[in-house]
Amino acid sequence: MDIHRPELKQKRLRRRLWQSAAAGGTLLIVAYLVMSLEPAMPKVESASVWLGTVEFGEFVREVRGPGTLVPREIRWVSAASAGRVERVLVKPGVAVDTDTLLVELSNPELQQQAEEARWAAEAAAADLQSLRAELERQLLDARAAKAAIASDYEIARMQADAERDLAAQGIVSRLQYEQNALRAEQLKLRSELESDRLRELAGSVKAQIEAQQARVEQAQRLAQRRQQQLADLSIRAGISGVLQEVSVEPGQRIELGGNIARVAKPEELIAELRIAETQARDIQLNLPVRIDTRNGIVAGRVMRIDPAVQNGTVQVDVELTEALPAGARPDLSVDGTIEIERLQDVLHVGRPAYGQPNSRVNMFRLTENTIAERVQVELGRASVSRIEVSSGLQRGDQVILSDISQWSDYDRVRMN
Repeated sequence: MDIHRPELKQKRLRRRLWQSAAAGGTLLIVAYLVMSLEPAMPKVESASVWLGTVEFGEFVREVRGPGTLVPREIRWVSAASAGRVERVLVKPGVAVDTDTLLVELSNPELQQQAEEARWAAEAAAADLQSLRAELERQLLDARAAKAAIASDYEIARMQADAERDLAAQGIVSRLQYEQNALRAEQLKLRSELESDRLRELAGSVKAQIEAQQARVEQAQRLAQRRQQQLADLSIRAGISGVLQEVSVEPGQRIELGGNIARVAKPEELIAELRIAETQARDIQLNLPVRIDTRNGIVAGRVMRIDPAVQNGTVQVDVELTEALPAGARPDLSVDGTIEIERLQDVLHVGRPAYGQPNSRVNMFRLTENTIAERVQVELGRASVSRIEVSSGLQRGDQVILSDISQWSDYDRVRMN
């Protein structure tokens, strides 16, 4: 027969409770230890990252931008007279001189106007000759009348003078003497009036001739202008250089001032660089520049800075101070590096992919045991490929310059 022993059942229950509590405590300890462990360090291949070494010494600040070579002197040849294109005589790429004929225009209306202006000038000249002859005849008549009156006055004066003594002696009547004396006075007055009229007439003649001469000159200038407009229908280069563009075709109608062609001097080239607006604020005139033509490096200097920003860039014109290498020509793509300043005794390092000037960034610094630790670095002024280190690094430190965003959750990485 079975004997009921309740104390054994209680003992087994207590043992199970202790076992459960021990297992739970063990799980908690394990969980705590797991959570307190640092995440495993990622492994980074040295060949897959870009490393840089912090240096101390001279630091050259530079900015760089793409550009093109363009002629320093470009002339747009425009139409001085409206017309229709008859012939295009020269194609782009040909060397031209000042008198090289590029395009011929035609304008029948202008031809007719030139003929009419020439006829008007000839008619005005003929009118001037006719007027001069008529006025000279009037002057001669006036001079003859003045001379006749002057002669009559002298005769009357002499007769009156002679009769004055005779009248005093009673030989000639007093009335006759006084009549002749009065006639002499009248002739004197008429002679003076004729002199005044002659002077007025001479002045009038001069004014009329000058007025007609002005009309003649005006008509001649108009005729010359029409002839010049006819001559301008033959479009010439105007300068020596290379014809870069002809913007018209035969049969096309060209208005006054319309562009016909573009001529440039290829031996006088400058570089037009496009610098990002964020880097252009420190650029000044006369700063030294290096122009890379892909066939050599040419020195230059900043000669002009565009005051406006276009598409996020500022145009900087560079005057070349050295001869260009063979093969350089207009529109050739180049790269320009502008030297802003030279700083002495400065810590600097290769510019990281994620670093901006005057900012704080996290960088991985290599230690002796191939571990790279995260450090906070304060950056200063920047150049094209290097940047100033204000704090956080020392001379000789090696840092990772590549993008480290993929390791942003780690404080250390292992280099292989």
